[in-house]
Amino acid sequence: MPTLEEIARLSQVSRSTVSRVINNDPHVSDATRARVLEVVARVGYEPNAVARSLAAGHTHIIGLLVPSGIATAFGDPFFPIFTQAMASTCNARDYSVMLWLAEPDYERRMINQILGNGLHDGLIVSTIHLPDEIVDALVGAALPFVLIGQHSQEVDSHYVDVENYRGAQELAMYLLHLGYRRIAHICGPLDTLCAQHRRQGFLDVMRARGHRVDASMMVEGDFTEASGYYAMQALLPQRPEAIFAGNDLMAIGAMRALREAGLRVPDDVGVAGFDDVPAAASADPPLTTVHQPTARMAVVATEMLIDVVEQRDTLKHRVILPTELVIRRSCGSGISAVSTAPPTRAPARP
Repeated sequence: MPTLEEIARLSQVSRSTVSRVINNDPHVSDATRARVLEVVARVGYEPNAVARSLAAGHTHIIGLLVPSGIATAFGDPFFPIFTQAMASTCNARDYSVMLWLAEPDYERRMINQILGNGLHDGLIVSTIHLPDEIVDALVGAALPFVLIGQHSQEVDSHYVDVENYRGAQELAMYLLHLGYRRIAHICGPLDTLCAQHRRQGFLDVMRARGHRVDASMMVEGDFTEASGYYAMQALLPQRPEAIFAGNDLMAIGAMRALREAGLRVPDDVGVAGFDDVPAAASADPPLTTVHQPTARMAVVATEMLIDVVEQRDTLKHRVILPTELVIRRSCGSGISAVSTAPPTRAPARP
């Protein structure tokens, strides 16, 4: 591959002049420009796109940071759906995606690499746990970023979220409408706001309807199928009539535990989840759940970040997308769907 020095020697100009020609600097004479470009074409020189982008201060690369660990990223259907939609949106805007995965012990090293390499125009951060060193580091840096899900009230950032609180309320009201009273909850990790909001939405409805939920009817999982399986085993002695799992993977794990215990879904125990991943519709029986628009979240977050990068917008953008209650047979009813109304503000924090 010919170098700038070789192009300069063949063109009989300085290296800096060659660089100005390649970068379309107007302060070059037509004759010199023509001579340099003739040599460039003759020797087949192609400028390094990354180097040119770095020199221009704009790389057209968006980072996707998944700080919850590699196993979670590849095991949860949320991430493939989100990543594909993000990549498609970036392609349409002439951007590329760089994926960053790390186990929790290496998150600090990873964020230092991201902030120090100068390769990114911006960053989308998913699966936030509280407290979070990554977000703390980003708040003090110049790199634009968008969070998937809300953070604490102290963090002033762009974010895209869904109606976790209201979606859980809709599902709890539906289970009560079906006649269930002893409803157990397998919640997600409570160091995430989405799990907190879903849990709080469920509890607020139960309390408002006069149904006490004691601690023995709530078990914390980690959004994996295995955690739903073991949580359901822990709940079996409480003899719940229905289970509201904080996501579909935990609901599917709970149904497996129920089958192994000789119980039928929904004849003996109703089960519902949250997310509406592809496996929910093909579960046995098909799973009642709350649909969150994962692909739409990715599109909105990516468009938001690119707009901030290109316009250097100082306003903080916050979008909360509506959820949809999808009714299937796991709670003993037919198939239908009820949309929640779009919110006017973020859900109240518990």
